[in-house]
Amino acid sequence: MEKFNFIINGNNYDTEVLEIIDNKAQIQVNGVIYNVEIDNSKQKIANTPRANVARPVVKSSGETQTIIKQPRTAVSDNAVTAPLPGVILDVKVNVGDTVTAGQHLLTLEAMKMENNIDSPKDGVVKSIAKHKGDSVMEGDALIVIE
Repeated sequence: MEKFNFIINGNNYDTEVLEIIDNKAQIQVNGVIYNVEIDNSKQKIANTPRANVARPVVKSSGETQTIIKQPRTAVSDNAVTAPLPGVILDVKVNVGDTVTAGQHLLTLEAMKMENNIDSPKDGVVKSIAKHKGDSVMEGDALIVIE
């Protein structure tokens, strides 16, 4: 049915849902088959974007600060986006540079690994949305190429 790979506390688990009938499932984890019961009393969490969400954050001094999550801005079709959350280590291009498909644009550190983000097409760098040291989330616009 569906395959998943989980990393829990540094341990890798290759899983596959083999069968689901009512609230019973047969799941294979690293080659071992388990018959499990599904708890249907929990609501399924929708993977939908949220509006501004205010949540209190407790600082080490004991005081609280409210953080408001900003909605993600629309991403243009010409934007190169982050494939996963991370931190920008280096930007190799400037606004106005002509780039070719496959050219290295920037380096993104994610999960303790450096990832090269390359240009998907030929064009000119119109804007750079994220700079060295910026944190990014999956899907954030990094560079716009037209």
